[in-house]
Amino acid sequence: MRKITHLIIICLSLFMAACAPQSYAKTQLGIKTTVDSTEIEVQFYSPKIVRIVKSKTGFSFEKQSLSVVKEAESVELTTETKGDEIVVSSTDITVHLNQKTGKISFYTLNGTSLLNEKGNGTQFTPIKDVDEDSYVVSQSFVLDQDEEVYGLGQFQDGKMSQRDQELYLLQDILITAIPMLQSDKGYGIYWDNYSPTYFSDNKDETSFRSTVGDCVDYYFMYGGNADGVIAQMRDLTGQAPMFPYWTYGFWQSKERYKSQDETVDVVKKYRELGVPLDGIIQDWQYWGDNYHWNAMDFFNPKFPEPQKLVDQIHSLNANIIFSIWSSFGPQTKPFKELDQNNMLFDFKTWPLSGIDVWPPDMSRPSGVKVYDAYNPKARDIYWKYLNKGIFRLGNDGWWMDSTEPDHFNRVDSDYNQKTYLGSFRKFRNAYPLMTVGGVYTHQRETSTEKRVFILTRSAFAGQQRYAANSWSGDVVTDWNVLRNQISAGLNFSLCGVPYWNSDIGGFFTGNFPGGVKNKAYHEIYVRWLQFGTFCPMMRSHGTDTPREIFQFGKKGDWSYDAIEKFINLRYRLLPYIYSTSWEVTSKSSSMMRALVMDFSEDKNALDINNEYMFGKSFLVCPVTEPMYVKTKKDENKYVDPVEDFSKVKSTSVYLPAGTQWFDFWTGKSFKGGQTIEKETPISIMPLYVKAGSIVPWGPEVQYASEKKADDMEIRIFPGADGEFTLYEDEGDNYNYEKGKYATITFNWNDSQKTLSISDRKGEFPGMLSERQFRLVLVDETAGIGLDESTPVKTVNYSGKAVSEEL
Repeated sequence: MRKITHLIIICLSLFMAACAPQSYAKTQLGIKTTVDSTEIEVQFYSPKIVRIVKSKTGFSFEKQSLSVVKEAESVELTTETKGDEIVVSSTDITVHLNQKTGKISFYTLNGTSLLNEKGNGTQFTPIKDVDEDSYVVSQSFVLDQDEEVYGLGQFQDGKMSQRDQELYLLQDILITAIPMLQSDKGYGIYWDNYSPTYFSDNKDETSFRSTVGDCVDYYFMYGGNADGVIAQMRDLTGQAPMFPYWTYGFWQSKERYKSQDETVDVVKKYRELGVPLDGIIQDWQYWGDNYHWNAMDFFNPKFPEPQKLVDQIHSLNANIIFSIWSSFGPQTKPFKELDQNNMLFDFKTWPLSGIDVWPPDMSRPSGVKVYDAYNPKARDIYWKYLNKGIFRLGNDGWWMDSTEPDHFNRVDSDYNQKTYLGSFRKFRNAYPLMTVGGVYTHQRETSTEKRVFILTRSAFAGQQRYAANSWSGDVVTDWNVLRNQISAGLNFSLCGVPYWNSDIGGFFTGNFPGGVKNKAYHEIYVRWLQFGTFCPMMRSHGTDTPREIFQFGKKGDWSYDAIEKFINLRYRLLPYIYSTSWEVTSKSSSMMRALVMDFSEDKNALDINNEYMFGKSFLVCPVTEPMYVKTKKDENKYVDPVEDFSKVKSTSVYLPAGTQWFDFWTGKSFKGGQTIEKETPISIMPLYVKAGSIVPWGPEVQYASEKKADDMEIRIFPGADGEFTLYEDEGDNYNYEKGKYATITFNWNDSQKTLSISDRKGEFPGMLSERQFRLVLVDETAGIGLDESTPVKTVNYSGKAVSEEL
C-alpha cells in the first residue's frame, strides 16, 4: 500500500511539474525562456520598441541586422508572472508571454489590446539553404475584425488597406518589398527577414512566411498613431537626411537623350520658354555599347566632352544626374576587377543582348553581370570607378537604375549563388539597401560640399538613411495605372521611407499610339503631371515618345498651358515643400500622407485610395479618368481621339471629418465629413487646404535658387488655430547638421484673428537679415490659387517676434 501511495505521489509530482510554468531568465534587454523546444527572447530596444526573437533549441546562428541600426537602449522594466504568463512592462507598453504556448501579446499600459500572436502561430520548417541548415519561418497574428493595416512597400494593385490580401514580397521592376506593416491602432511590425516572403491576411490570421531564416525575428513598435509608428521605424532603421533644395524643383528626363548636345539643348529650350526647370537626367548608353554597359566612363562618341556637358548644364543654372546600374558589361574595367575577385553573380539580367535591339538577339549575349553589393570590398570597387569616371566631373546626383536588381528566369540555381553574406536567396530583398547604401556612404566620405541625392528604382527597410528617392518603376501609361500610383506611393511612405515618385506620363506609352501626337496622351500626361506636382519629386520621364513641355504645343494650347501652370505652382510651393522636408528630417514626418495619418478617427477615410495629404495642409485628389478627349478602345489602346471641351466635368472628393476645408482655387470653405463634387476643367485638379494652415508662398522663378524670398507671401486659412515653421539653410551642403540653419515659427490664433511670428532661431551664411511678409487671410475674395493675393498687412521682419491682428 505504501509503494502504491509513493508511486501516486511521484506521478502527481511529475504531473504538477509538467503543468507548472516554465522558468525564465531576465536578460539585459528583457527576458528569455524556452517553450516546447523554441527559445524565445523579448528584447526592449526602447520603451516603445520590442524585438521578438524565436529560434529552435540547439540551433546555432549569428544575425546582424542589415536594416536596424539602433543600439538597444537601457530601458527600465518591470517583470512579473500572472498565472501562465510572464508580463514585462516598460513605461509605454506591456508584453505578455504565455509560458505554456509561447504566444506573445502586446498591450498599452492601461490594458488595451494592441496585437496578439496566434496560438501555435510560430512555425519552423527545416530546409537546406544550399549547404547550410536553415528553416522556412513563419509567424501568424490575429487582428481585430475592423482593423486596417498598411505598408509592405509598393504594390501597384490599387489597394490602400492591406486587409484580405495575399502578397509575395520579392523585389521586382514594379514591386518594392518592405516587410513592414502598421495598423490604424497605432502600432507597427517590422519583419526583419530579407528572403522572398509571403504575406497573407484573412479572417483567421495575418502572417509572414519567409523562404529562409535562422529565426523568427520581428520588431513591435508602438507609436500611438501613424506618425508615431513611422518615428519608431526611423529610430530603428535610421533618419532621413536633407536633400538639396533644388531637387524639389521640376525635372525633365527621357529614355534617352542620345547626345550631350541634345541634353544641353533641352535645358536651353526651357530657359528660352521661361518655364522653370532644375534637373535634367542623362539616361543610359552614354558609355557606348552594351559590352561596355555601365562602364562609368564616356565611350559613346556623341558624348565626347563630359566635363563640358556638366559645365554647360551648370552655366544654365540647372543640375544634372547620370544613370548608373548595379551591373557591368564584360569589356568594362569594373567588371574585370570584380570578376577577378569573384564578386559578380551569374544570372540573367538586363540587357540580355550585346547589341541594342528588341527583341534581344540572344546569338550575341551581352555578358552583363550584377555585382555583389553585399560585399564591402565590391562596394569599394564600385565607388572607385564611379568617383574617377563621373563624380570628378561635378555631377549633382545619381540615378541608380535596376537596384532591385533586374533578375530574369529566377531558377533555384540563381538563388543558390553565394553572396558575401550567404545565399542570394537569404539576402535577396535587401539588395537595394546595400547598393544604394554603398554609394551614399562613399560619397559622404569623399566630399561634404554637395548633399547626396539618389534616385533609385527599388528600396528596402532603412533606405531613407541613404538620401534615396524611389520611383515606381517602368509603369505603363494607362488611367488605372495612374490611379494605382497613389496607393502605391502612400503604402511605401507608411513603411517609413518618405521619398517616392513615378514617371510622369508613364514609362511605356504604347497604349497611346502616336505618343505625344495623340491628344488622348496629352490628357493623361497633364493629369499625371498634376499628381506629380504633389509628390516629393516632380519628374517627367519615359520611353516611346518625348514629353518635354514644348512637345505639347505652345502657349495658348490647352495641354501646354496646363503643364506650365502646374510647374509654376510647384515652384511657388517650394518654401512649403522644403520646410516640410525639414519636418521629415528633424521630426520623422512624412511628405505624402495617407489619410489614416491625420484622420484616423474618421472611419470613412481609412481605405480611400485616391486621396492623400501633401504635408499637413494640402488635401490632394488627382483626376484619374479621361474627361475631355474621347477615344475608342482597340485591344487596350486609346485610338481615334476626339477633343470635347463643351462641358466641364466634375470629380467626387471626400473631405475628411473633424475640420473645415478651403478650395485652393476659389477660397470657398466646406465642412469636413462629406463628399462633394468639384468641377475639374483640364487645368484644375481638386486641391483643398485644411483650416488652420499657414502656407508660405514663394516668388516666381526659373529655378529654385534664382531669387531670395525677401518678399514672401504668407497665406493663412482661418477656421482653426494653426502653426507652421519656415525652415531655411544654404540649400546644398551638410552645414545644417552643424546647426547652420534658421527657423521662423508662425502661429495663428483663430479666435483673436492674430498671427504671431516668432524670433528667428539660428543662422547660416547668406541668410536674409531683413525681409517682408505679406499676410493674406484666405476667403472667397482673397484672390488665391496661382494669382498674386491682396495682402491684409505687410510686415517688416528683422528676426524679432511680432504679432499682427488681421
